[in-house]
Amino acid sequence: MSLLQRLASPGPKRILSLDGGGIRGALTLGYLQQVEDILRAQNGGSPDFRLSDYFDLIGGTSTGSIIAACLATGMKVEEIKEKYFALGGKIFAKKKHWWTIGKLALLDKAQFDAQPLETALEDLFGDMTMGSDKILTGLCIVAKRADTNSTWPIVNNPNGKYFNSKDGTNKDILLSNAVRASAAAPTYFVPEKIGVGGGSPEAYFVDGGVSMANNPALQLLMVATLKGFRFNWEMGPDKLFIVSVGTGFSKMKKLPAQITNDIAIMWAATVPEMLMQDASILNQTILQWMSKSPTAMQINGEMGDLADDTITTGTNEQGLISYLRYNTLLSADNLEQLMGHPFSEEKVDDLVEMSHAYNCKELYEIGEKAGRKEIMPPHFPEVFKLK
Repeated sequence: MSLLQRLASPGPKRILSLDGGGIRGALTLGYLQQVEDILRAQNGGSPDFRLSDYFDLIGGTSTGSIIAACLATGMKVEEIKEKYFALGGKIFAKKKHWWTIGKLALLDKAQFDAQPLETALEDLFGDMTMGSDKILTGLCIVAKRADTNSTWPIVNNPNGKYFNSKDGTNKDILLSNAVRASAAAPTYFVPEKIGVGGGSPEAYFVDGGVSMANNPALQLLMVATLKGFRFNWEMGPDKLFIVSVGTGFSKMKKLPAQITNDIAIMWAATVPEMLMQDASILNQTILQWMSKSPTAMQINGEMGDLADDTITTGTNEQGLISYLRYNTLLSADNLEQLMGHPFSEEKVDDLVEMSHAYNCKELYEIGEKAGRKEIMPPHFPEVFKLK
């Protein structure tokens, strides 16, 4: 069937959401290999199985948008892994020399030259546009439009308001440009300029992570269900299934004395990270609130995991959606348990840094082991199996 027929067809729908996180997308791929293996076994076992066969909408932010685009064009996880390792080495190969005060960089527009990223994305996707029939399933690239301060889900839904109209032409945006826009992390890369048509033919984009959608799962739920986006998928625990995969997360470790002694310029560097973590936790909280998730995490000491607070309708006690979240803690204790050898705090900090491409293989192995530990076949409900 055509993409439009697939998106508009009746029956259960499945969404895959992929976080931003720089080179830590390698960890996401480790998780996704386990997801792909389980779903292949559950849906016929064909060696030709792809996640694009199962998921009706795949979306991502920043590094998650690179992986999402690869998956949506029919690549297997193993194929993406090989390309991603090479890609990371090229993108983050040479850091510019900056003067710094604390974490605040001065004297240049970005830490890395964007040309290797642009060349790599052009090699991956060629002249494919968002309207290309080579994109096999629904795709949402989440970017942030810097000149209007608005979050942009760039979507390939042929029914979409801005897919092909006088107000905007998503279908003609090069896939490589859309992904480059989503990955234009401020201070890492310069913003991306894209012609979007309508009343403002040129728009300037930065990383979608500079919004509430670095974890884009809630944004994808809105794309799938709000009338303005014209997917019009129904909610229900047997109708809508969201699988959300992170890039690993860390916890703040500052002592009170360090916080009180921080000067203003250090706060300027720290606040964006704090807000991004808050946004991700809020996404997690809302989606757990809407579901009876088997992967629910402890939000805090008061709310717990929200198991007794699920939003329900009528006699339905299973929530409004089916939802899974996989994202491992990058801490010395957790990594030692997972990998079987000690991790220093310095090594953990090195893994958390989003531009250290030499960590690709190790991050993938962490995601792979976390996936084997956390992801279970029963997590994927029978009602969402392919027919």
